[in-house]
Amino acid sequence: MAMLRDGQYAAWFRTPRGEGTGIVRLADGKISGGDTMFAYGGTYEVDDNNFTATLTTRRFAESSSTTVFGCDEVEARLTGRFNGTTAVCWGAAKEAPGIRFEATLFLQQQELPTAPGPTSPPPRGDLTRLPQTPHSRRAAKQIVTRLT
Repeated sequence: MAMLRDGQYAAWFRTPRGEGTGIVRLADGKISGGDTMFAYGGTYEVDDNNFTATLTTRRFAESSSTTVFGCDEVEARLTGRFNGTTAVCWGAAKEAPGIRFEATLFLQQQELPTAPGPTSPPPRGDLTRLPQTPHSRRAAKQIVTRLT
């Protein structure tokens, strides 16, 4: 089953050095996205359910944490496969030789617009149909006595 390749994906990525998550947008052969510390960019080509991609990363936020590659800016060459609403890919970056990169992308479903509210006010309730409370103290006392 071929999937809709253009869209927004939640990404889970990992190397032997660690793992992380981000958001990736695929649109007309271009990659964009990011996470809390990095912006992603690049390109991809699709052949049936297979794809190749070049992914670049650029740090935009200072942090003492290390990256999954061990360096801030990389250009990773990836190979992958689409499977329904998921894509998996793997590869490496020339800036981090010997570190295998893997990622799983999950297509984010478009939120459906909420149904519009009523166009007219709700009908008024008929207060005469509600149960009546007793008008005398004696009747009220009898009800309380029966309930206890």
